[in-house]
Order: sequence, then C-alpha cells, then structure tokens
Amino acid sequence: MVANIDTKIRWTSADLEFFPDNGDRYEIIDGDLYVTRAPHWKHQDAITNLCKALANWTSAHQKGKVLSTPGLIFAGEDNVIPDLVWISDEKLATSVDESGHFTAAPELIIEVLSQTARDISRDRQVKLKLYSRVGVKEYWIVDWQRKTVEIYRRSQTRLELICTLFVEDELSSPLFPEFSLKVAEIFV
Repeated sequence: MVANIDTKIRWTSADLEFFPDNGDRYEIIDGDLYVTRAPHWKHQDAITNLCKALANWTSAHQKGKVLSTPGLIFAGEDNVIPDLVWISDEKLATSVDESGHFTAAPELIIEVLSQTARDISRDRQVKLKLYSRVGVKEYWIVDWQRKTVEIYRRSQTRLELICTLFVEDELSSPLFPEFSLKVAEIFV
C-alpha cells in the first residue's frame, strides 16, 4: 500500500527573504505564492487619486493613516501587499511588528485590478476570502479599465458586496464621516 503524500509546496513569510529584489511583488496567501510585475500606469494613477482623497480626509479628521503598498503579515502563510490601506490610530498603535509590517487587519483595504486573469482572480476571490477571514471592515476593488468600484463591507463574520459604483456615482463610507468622492475623479 502506498501512502498519499501531499507534495504541494507551502510557502511562508520566511521564504520571502530568499527572493530577488527585482521589482516584482511577492505575496503568500494560504501558503500559495503569487508574483506580480509592475502594473499599468493607469492602475497606479487610480491608487494615487484614491490616496490623495483619503489622505485629505485623514488630515482634516486626524484619525489614522492612509498608506500605499504596506506589508501585511497575518500568519506565516498569509503575507500580502495591498495597493492601499487605511488604518486607525488605535489599531496602528498595536498592530506593527519590529520590521514595520502590519500584523492585524486595517479597517480598509483597496486593491486596483491588474490586467491578467490570474491577478484579477486573486483580488476578487483569494484576497476577498483572506480579508474577510482576518477582519477587514471594508474592501474596495477598483477596476480602472471598466471604471467601477465594488464595495465590500463586513456583515457579521464576512465581507459582502454592498454595491458597485460607476463613474456617475459618489463614493462614501461609514468609516469616513463626511467623506465623498466622485468615482470619475479616481480615473482622471
């Protein structure tokens, strides 16, 4: 009788130290390795526009930090680099390791979709499950090609799709009182 041996490689955060520093983004989700290259400039432009809008609100209300591409290490097999996060001052005070990575979920995570089917699937399915599992309050998926924003919000134990916004809509959130952004301004 031959035993069934699982030969799947399980990557961990410790493995990241051995990858080259070549501009690629390495993420580990549930032990699976994801490698992405530098995105299209319109992807980066959408991130910049969202970052400015959230930074303006944060500056006016003195309630947290908005950061692009921070490291989030939830466990040895869950290590990701989202496009943008917003984290409250309270959570920031207790959620950072010695290397400056977050070890707890920020309140908001934003991912701007890349162009490949694998990257889109990762953001829409794999990361949605991870962010739901670790306690993210809101997850925004921004599609710069279709010019839409999907808003997922925590409903008890998981993130659920609340709405899809189009260029004629306004973006707001209960996380940010008095915050409003025309979706069209994300894609200018």
